[in-house]
Amino acid sequence: MKKTHPLIIGTMILTITGFVSRFIGFFYRIFLSRVFGAEGMGLYQLTSPVLALTFSVTVSGMQTAISKFVAGEASNRDYNTSFRKLLVGFCIAMSISLGCTAYIYLFSDMIASRMLFEPRTAPLLRIISLSIPMATVHSCINGYFYGIRKTSVPSLTQLAEQLVRVGSVYLIYHFSAKKGLTPTISFAVVGLIIGEAASMAVSLAAIYCRFCTLTKSRSLLPRIKQPPSVYLRDAGQLLSLAVPLSLNRTLINFLQSIEAICIPQYLQRYGYDNAKALSVYGVLTGMALPLILFPSAITNSVSVLLLPIVSEADSNNNQGSIRKVVRKSIRYCFLLGFLCTAAFLLLGRWAGELLYNSPLAGSFIITLSFICPFLYIASTLNSILNGLGKTLQTFAFCMASLLLRLLFVILAIPVFGIRGYLWGLLASQLMQTLLCVFAVRKYLK
Repeated sequence: MKKTHPLIIGTMILTITGFVSRFIGFFYRIFLSRVFGAEGMGLYQLTSPVLALTFSVTVSGMQTAISKFVAGEASNRDYNTSFRKLLVGFCIAMSISLGCTAYIYLFSDMIASRMLFEPRTAPLLRIISLSIPMATVHSCINGYFYGIRKTSVPSLTQLAEQLVRVGSVYLIYHFSAKKGLTPTISFAVVGLIIGEAASMAVSLAAIYCRFCTLTKSRSLLPRIKQPPSVYLRDAGQLLSLAVPLSLNRTLINFLQSIEAICIPQYLQRYGYDNAKALSVYGVLTGMALPLILFPSAITNSVSVLLLPIVSEADSNNNQGSIRKVVRKSIRYCFLLGFLCTAAFLLLGRWAGELLYNSPLAGSFIITLSFICPFLYIASTLNSILNGLGKTLQTFAFCMASLLLRLLFVILAIPVFGIRGYLWGLLASQLMQTLLCVFAVRKYLK
C-alpha cells in the first residue's frame, strides 16, 4: 500500500486536472464557435496537425525518456545525474524545436498552400510556430517531475496553460469589440501562445524551486564540469528510447495530419465550395467531436490507473487479477458507452442547437453517438495491452484504424460527402475494438 499510495494519489491529481481542463476547453470551443463561426473553426482546426507533428518530432519521445531515466536515478538519490539527464534531454529537444520553429515560420506560405491547401492558414502558422520552443521547455520539465512522481507540477502547468489561454482570448476579444475591431481566428492562436508562455513560466519556477531545495539540503551538489564522454553517454541513452517512441508517434500523427488535411479537399470534390467545406469540417472537429469525446475523460483516467496495475500483475504472473481487470473494464466501459450513446441520441440535436446554434452539429452528434461503447472499450484495452508489454500490437491496431479511416476519406467522401467520413469513424473504431478484444481473448475465457 505504501508503494502504490503515491501512484494512486498522483493519478487522482492528473485525473481531476484533466477533467477540469477538458471542461474548460469544452466551453472554450463553444465560445470560439459562436465568435468565429464554423469556417473560422475549420481554419483553426487545420493548424492542429502541424502542431501535433512538431510535438511528436521534437519532444514527445524525449519527455518519456527523461521520465524513465530520472525515475531510475531518483530511486538511488543520485540527483546530480537526474538533473544532468534533464539538461541533456532538454538541449536535444530544444535544438530540434528551434529548427522546426524556423522552418514553419520561414516556409509558412508554402506549408499553407501546398500541404494544408489553405493559404489563409499561413499567418496562423507563423504565430503558432513561436509556441514550439515554449512547449518543449515545459514538456521536458514535466517529464522530470513525472519521473520523480510529483504529478502536481504537470497538473499545475496544464491548468495554467488552459486558464491563461482562455482568459487571454476573452480579454483580447472584449478589447477589440470595444475598439470596434472585427474579431478573427488569429485571436485564438495568439491566446495559445500566451497559454504556452504561462505553462512554461510555471514549469521553470517549479524546477528552480526543486534545484534550490536540493542544493540547500546538500542533496544536490552541482557538478557542471563533466567530461564530454559523460554527456555523450547520457545523450545516447536518452536517444535510444526517445527515437523509437518519436518515430511511432510521428508516423501516427502524420497519418492523422493527412486525414485532417484531406477531409476539406475531398468535400470539395463532393461538390462543396471552399468555405462550405471548411465550415463542415469545423463543425465536425471543433463542435461535434469534442462533445462526443468529453465523457472519455473518465475512461482516460481509468486507463492511467490500469497500466501500472496490469504491469505489476503481469510481472508477478497474477493471471487471475489480469482476467478480472479485463472483464470489468469491458463490462463497465460498455455500460458507460451505452448510457452515453442513449444520451447523445436523445439530446444530440438539442445540444447542437443550444451549445453551438448549429443543427448540423446536432446531426453529427447523433450519428457519432454509436461510437461511444467502442471508443471507451478500446481505450482501456489499449492501456491493458501496454501494461502487458504488447506496445507493438497497440501501435499496429492504431495504424490499421487510421488507414481504414483514410480509405473512407478517399473513397467515401467524394460520393457520400461528410456522411462517408462518419461511417469511416464508426467502422475504424469498431475494428480497433474487435482487434483489442481478440488480443485479450485468453483472459475472457
